[in-house]
Amino acid sequence: MTIRVRYFAALREQMGRAEEQLAFEDLASVADVWKAVCRGKRLPEDVLCAVNMDYAGADTPVKDGDEVAFFPPVTGG
Repeated sequence: MTIRVRYFAALREQMGRAEEQLAFEDLASVADVWKAVCRGKRLPEDVLCAVNMDYAGADTPVKDGDEVAFFPPVTGG
């Protein structure tokens, strides 16, 4: 399955890229995508996620062709 993964704000800087398209064998959820791109690290609780532009939880299923996006916590005033 092929998933488009996008990173925003500080996560883009940390990852060194804004997006990538990756092929995966066995993915079930957003958390699995994170673990795959972050070499097994757990998804931090404060990172926001979206699947196909809809906010999603870590346990949201993903399928071939989906876009998964990760956003750092946002603050403002």
